[in-house]
Amino acid sequence: MLMEATGGRKGLEIAGDDILNGIDIRRVTIDGRAYVQIAEEDFEDLVDGLQTDVILARIAAGEETWPMELVEELIDTDSRIRTYRNLTVSELAAAAGISQPYLSEIEAVKKTGSVDVLKRIAGVLKVDLDDLVVERDAHQ
Repeated sequence: MLMEATGGRKGLEIAGDDILNGIDIRRVTIDGRAYVQIAEEDFEDLVDGLQTDVILARIAAGEETWPMELVEELIDTDSRIRTYRNLTVSELAAAAGISQPYLSEIEAVKKTGSVDVLKRIAGVLKVDLDDLVVERDAHQ
């Protein structure tokens, strides 16, 4: 039940920022609780801005980012993170403590590799295990 509605207000200053300028804000009271109402598009823009702030903070803290071209290639093809890291098959195999032929078979999806081996490979590549493990049908 809508008990009180106040007129719209354009913009609102928060902590010295004018991030809400141009947004039509309506204050309403429903069943004794105060609410603000904004257009859905404006709400989505605010959420996008908050998510961007979180991502930028993670990057500023040192989290690695990958170029979009690499991400698209990894999605569309069976591209190797190994090549992005500028590692040869022999270098990665040695660093992971496995043979070069075994790594080649894993990369060619001829062998799956044990969880332990895949964890070691992921550690050398500085990625999560999930970044290496994909469904076989996705790349066949």
